[in-house]
Amino acid sequence: MQEAWAIREVNDEVIKISKQLGVKNIIHYGGPGMTKHYEPPLDNYNSYKNLVEKLKSEDLNLVGVESGFFIDPYYWDVVTAGPKRDELIEDLINQIRDMARAGVPMLGYTWMPLGPIRTEPKIIRGDSSGTAFDINSKNLELAGKNSIKIKHTDSFPINDINFLTKEMLWQNLEYWIKAVTPVAEEEGIRLGIHPDDPPVDNLGGVPRIMTSFDAFKRLIEIYPSDSNAIEFCQGTFSEMDEDIYEMIEYFASRNKILYVHFRNVSAPNPNEFNEEFINTGYVDMVKAMKIYKDAGFKGCFMDDHCPDIYNDQEFPGNLGGYRSRIFAQGYIQGLLDSIK
Repeated sequence: MQEAWAIREVNDEVIKISKQLGVKNIIHYGGPGMTKHYEPPLDNYNSYKNLVEKLKSEDLNLVGVESGFFIDPYYWDVVTAGPKRDELIEDLINQIRDMARAGVPMLGYTWMPLGPIRTEPKIIRGDSSGTAFDINSKNLELAGKNSIKIKHTDSFPINDINFLTKEMLWQNLEYWIKAVTPVAEEEGIRLGIHPDDPPVDNLGGVPRIMTSFDAFKRLIEIYPSDSNAIEFCQGTFSEMDEDIYEMIEYFASRNKILYVHFRNVSAPNPNEFNEEFINTGYVDMVKAMKIYKDAGFKGCFMDDHCPDIYNDQEFPGNLGGYRSRIFAQGYIQGLLDSIK
């Protein structure tokens, strides 16, 4: 098991800080549906290959790409079985082939057209601030018929997806998984789905299905393969009203976890929670990491959604500040050393 962190931009400062802090493994945000957020875009063979080689030349590893293409309305026909579904799946498959052939071993993605979503932040330890979600918040409101508008997020158009039912989402997910997994196997790349965040049953009249232990058991049975796996956001799984330790053991022992978003939250309540420092939430992180190890997990743990702390400076490669991310990263590396 090793450390990692997620990066939105690999620049000289990020490379230097990564090497100084001993973070050898990089997960890069990008891929399909994310091109408008990055310059230059990370969405074709040459861009993936250049990133792999750039990191390799600095003795760093690109261990995965993390994308949110089904949040982009451009790809919603895949989620809704719209008229362009097969055309878009072919486009996504070609991009996945590009990743694999450039040396990218893993792709994490979502099956939630709305989200991730938060409401107002919460004051936590020492007057720092953690993101939060409250289903009853006044900041969570529908803006007319066509969008859901939430403070601290973009507005998401829903008029094209509010007809969906849970069973339709499952049918369309099965269609996608059965189309893409054989290609991933052929190319030697592993794919994994991030849970819906927050893991509530419905937002803005749009159902959500990747919200429970049973849902992810069903996912991995659609097409049993190491290439059909889970982007295991421990924070989101911890928000579910489930036993987080049981879920870790179940999926890790079956080699279904690509990598771990190693963060902590206040409570196993999808309707109301806040994100905490890595060592102040309800999850015993030492116990959790021991379970990963005992279950045979050999992947990476990345810091995630670090709190806003006093007078911090923005980390150039990702959201969150230097101090907060370094605190979480040091905690992860210390835990890894302690359980060797």
